[in-house]
Amino acid sequence: MSNEPGRSFREAWIAGVKQYYPGEPKPGYITPWDDTPEWERQAAAAVYGQVRDFIAVSDGATARLGREQKGRFVALCWIAQIYKHISDPKPGYVADWDELPEWQRQTDADIFEHIERHM
Repeated sequence: MSNEPGRSFREAWIAGVKQYYPGEPKPGYITPWDDTPEWERQAAAAVYGQVRDFIAVSDGATARLGREQKGRFVALCWIAQIYKHISDPKPGYVADWDELPEWQRQTDADIFEHIERHM
């Protein structure tokens, strides 16, 4: 059961990539949960938990946030996980919101809204 938040996060990520990525996504972007590296599973579960907790401590007022605000929160939480798990990450792995491609921004916003719907 402890894997479920991470799996849910990953499934929302894959759905977003398939919807928004222009062309054929890299295989690593759509790797199924069971084949996802352990560090990435831990990161997905952690970010799911951060979003869930943020929604909870806000008494659901996060529903009033815009999609960009929701996506930014997911992206920032993910960057912290990258720094936790990768000692010298590629710049693209820790790019700030304004540097992210549109498909990734939309996917991050979808992840937040996916978590909102499942609370």
